[in-house]
Amino acid sequence: MDWGHLLRAARTGEQGQHDERGEAEGHGAGRRHVSILRRASRLCESFTRQASRSPVGVYPIRAGGREAGRPTRPSVHSVPRAPMLRSFLLLTLAVLASASATAQSAPLLTVEPYLFKAGDGRSVEAELGRFHVPENRARADGRTLELAFVRFPSTSPTPGPPIVYLAGGPGGSGIGTARGTRFDLFQSLREVADVIAFDQRGTGLSEGPPECPHQVTLSLDATPREAVAAAYADAARACLAHWRRLGVDLGAYNTEESADDLDALREALGADQISLWAISYGTHLALSTIRRHPESIARAVLAGVEGPDHTLKLPSDQQALLAEIDRRNRVQNPEAPSLLADMEAVLTRLRTDPVTVETEVEGEAVAVGVGAFEVQWLAANLLGGPELSMQLPALFAAMRADDFSGVAPWLVYLKAPAPIGAMSSAMDAASGASLLRRARIASEARRTVLGDAINVPGPTLDAVLRVPDLGPAFRQPVESDVPTLFISGTLDGRTPVSNADEVRVGFSRHAHLVIDGAGHSDPLFLGSPVILDRMRTFFGGTMVPTETIPMAE
Repeated sequence: MDWGHLLRAARTGEQGQHDERGEAEGHGAGRRHVSILRRASRLCESFTRQASRSPVGVYPIRAGGREAGRPTRPSVHSVPRAPMLRSFLLLTLAVLASASATAQSAPLLTVEPYLFKAGDGRSVEAELGRFHVPENRARADGRTLELAFVRFPSTSPTPGPPIVYLAGGPGGSGIGTARGTRFDLFQSLREVADVIAFDQRGTGLSEGPPECPHQVTLSLDATPREAVAAAYADAARACLAHWRRLGVDLGAYNTEESADDLDALREALGADQISLWAISYGTHLALSTIRRHPESIARAVLAGVEGPDHTLKLPSDQQALLAEIDRRNRVQNPEAPSLLADMEAVLTRLRTDPVTVETEVEGEAVAVGVGAFEVQWLAANLLGGPELSMQLPALFAAMRADDFSGVAPWLVYLKAPAPIGAMSSAMDAASGASLLRRARIASEARRTVLGDAINVPGPTLDAVLRVPDLGPAFRQPVESDVPTLFISGTLDGRTPVSNADEVRVGFSRHAHLVIDGAGHSDPLFLGSPVILDRMRTFFGGTMVPTETIPMAE
C-alpha cells in the first residue's frame, strides 16, 4: 500500500507540501486532527534542501508598483529665491521628516536572491524576504519574531496587488506548499501579480515556539475515548511545562496576531493593498484579516472555508457526507449494502465486544485491539477526501462480516506516537467555539454514527493549554465589501460547502465555485483546469460567476 499517497490524499489543507524544516508535512506538525495521514508520514522520505543564497541586503522590492524602504523625496529642479527660501526649506524638511517617519514605521525588510527549488527538481529565480513583528503586541517588553516569505515576481508589466498565499493547518508552511503539487499554480498566478508564499508565525522558515520533546503514546489494545483523552492530556501537560521553562508565550499564537502580521507584511512590501489566497485554516486567518484590516485587502480567494466559528466540526456534516458516500457507492455498485447500516452494526458490536486482530508492522506480527471509538476516530479521519473516504463502504462491509484484517494497519498508524505542536494547538484553542456551537455539537453527537470523533483531541488540548480565548466578537460573522471567491468541494469532510454558504452571506461582492466530487486540499485547486482560469480572472480584477463544475476526468 502506498502510504505516502494516502498521506497526501486527505490533508486538511496542505497536500504534498514540503516543510521547510525538512519533513514532509500535512496540516502542520501537532495539528489536533490526529489523522492516519500524519502518522503515515514516518514512512515518507524526508525531503531536505539547501537553498543557494547570496549575501543578504536591505533593499526595496517591487510590490504593485511601489517600492518598500525608499521614501519619496521631493524633486528640486531649481533653488528658490530669497523671499521663498525659508518657507521652501521648512516645507522640504517637513516632507522629508514625514517620509522618514513612514519608512521607520514599516517593518524593516531584508531580501536576498533565492533559487527556489520545487520538490520535483524544477527551479525558478525568486526572492527570500524576512521582516520582524512583535510576538505579542499587547506586551511592550515582549520579544520579536522573524517571519519569512518567498516572492515570485510578476511577469505582468502592470501587476496588481501582491497575492499572498496562506497555508492551512494551522501549522502548514506556505513556502513548503509552493514546492509541492501547487508549484505550477504559484507560477501561473505571476501573470497577474507578485505571488508571495508566506510562512505564518511558528511555521516553516518563520520563527515560533520550539518543538516539544514529549509525544502522545497510545496502547494498541482497544482504547476507549477516555483513555485517548487522558494520553493527550498527559502529553500536553508535559509540553506545557517544557514551554513554560523556556519562557514561551503561547498566548501570542492566535489568529488575530497572525492577521496583524499580514498587515505588517503589506507595510514591509510597500503595498497599498494585498490580495489573499487561502485554504482551510488559511481562510480562517484570511477572514480575520479582512475584518481587522479591510482597507488593506484588495481581493480574496478562499478554498475549503473555515469560518470564524468553524474550528470545531459539526457531527451532522460528517453524517451527511457518509450518506453521500453511501449514495455514490451504490450508484457504482447497486448490490452494495448500506454503509450507514453496516457502520451502526459494527459499532454496536464493538461497544460490548472489542476484537483483537493480528497484523504485520515492519515485518513483525503485532496484535491490535479494535474497539468502537478507534473505528469512529479512524472513519472521521478518513473523510478528508474521496481517495480515502470511498474505501469506507468496503472496510465496514468486511468488518460486519467479521473480517477486521483490513482495519488493523490503519489503527497502527492512527495510534503511532504523535507530537503536540505549540503553534497549531494554541491557534485552535484561542479561536475556540461559541457556546451555541458547542451545544449543537453535543446534541448532534448523540444521534450521529461518528459522534464528535472528528474533534478529538481538540477540547482536551484546549483544557490543558488554557491559552486566552479570542472571545465572542472574534467568532461573529464577517461582513465585508472585499470581492471574494469562495471554493468548495462536495466531498470535503473538513470544510463542507455549507461553511462557505454560511460565510458568504456577509460578503456584498462574492462568487462561489463548487467542485462536484472534490475533497479537501489539492482537488480544491487542481481538480479542474477551470479553477485556475477562474482564479486568474478573479485576481485580475474581474468577478467570476457562481457555478458548480465537475472534477476533471
